[in-house]
Amino acid sequence: ADPKRELIGDDEHVWHPKGVFNIEGGCYAKTIGLTREKEPEIYDAIRFGSVLENVVFDESSGKVDFDNVSITENTRVAYPLKYIPNARIPAKVEHHPKQIILLTCDAFGVLPPISKLTKDQVMYHFISGYTAKVAGTEEGVKEPEATFSACFGAPFLVWHPFVYAEMLAAKLDKYGASAYLVNTGWVGGPHGTGSRCSLKYTRQLIDAIHDGTLESLPDSEWEEMPVFGLMMPKSGIKDVPREVLRPEDAWKQNGQSAAEFQKTAGNLAALFQKNFADFAERCSPSVRAAGPKKA
Repeated sequence: ADPKRELIGDDEHVWHPKGVFNIEGGCYAKTIGLTREKEPEIYDAIRFGSVLENVVFDESSGKVDFDNVSITENTRVAYPLKYIPNARIPAKVEHHPKQIILLTCDAFGVLPPISKLTKDQVMYHFISGYTAKVAGTEEGVKEPEATFSACFGAPFLVWHPFVYAEMLAAKLDKYGASAYLVNTGWVGGPHGTGSRCSLKYTRQLIDAIHDGTLESLPDSEWEEMPVFGLMMPKSGIKDVPREVLRPEDAWKQNGQSAAEFQKTAGNLAALFQKNFADFAERCSPSVRAAGPKKA
C-alpha cells in the first residue's frame, strides 16, 4: 500500500505474454500495532466490507485495539482492492516488469535487507522459498523457525520447482529484468535480540530498485557476503545506513560478536542446504552452486 505506486494486488499475480494481472481482487494485511500514521492506506481500508481476523474490540463501541495480541500476534484484515486510493482497476498492466523482487522475512538476522541476484541465484532462492516463522504467527511457534516453500507456493505446484524456476529465468532474460532479494526481517541479531527492519527503510530500498539507484551502482560498489554469496551494497542507500545493509556490521553495532553472527549464518546455511537436497538432482550444476556454502 505504497502511495507512490499503483496497486494491482498483494498476492497471486500472473505474468503472461502481454503483461501482468492479478486474480484476487483484494488484499490481506497484518494489523498488529496498526495506526493511521504508520499505514494510512491500510487503516482507512478498514470499513464496511472489510473483514478483521483475530482482533480484540470493544463490543459496545466497536473500536478495535490493534495493540492487543491476547489471541495471537497474527491479526489481519482482508479488504477489496478498490478500498486503496491508488489501486489500478482493472488490476492489470500491459507491459512487462523491469525488476523482480523476491521477498523474505529472515528472523535470524543473517540475510541482508537487500541483495542483487544473479540468474542462478534467482532460481536457487525461488526454488528454496525461504522465510521464517516467529512466535505468535502460528500456534505452537515459540522460537524463530526457518520454513521453506518451493517457489513460495509449494502446495500449488504441479511440476518440479525447477520447471517454474526455468520459466522465471527465461522471462527475466527475455524482458531484461533485474532481480533482487529483499529481506524485511531482523537486523542486528535474531528475533529477541535484534529489531525488525524499519518499514521506512524497506520502502526506501524498494524505491531504490524502481528508480534505478541500485541498477546504476557499478560492480565496484557491491560486495559478496561470505557463506551466502549474496551481493550487498558497500555504502548506504538513500537514508538507509551502511551498517543496516550489512548484517555482520549490524550485529556488531548491536553488541553481538562476529563469531556469534558467523555461527548463526552457518546454521542457516545448513538449513538451506538440507532443504535444497530434495530438489538438487533435477537442477543444473550452476543453480546448485548458487546457494550458501559451508562456513
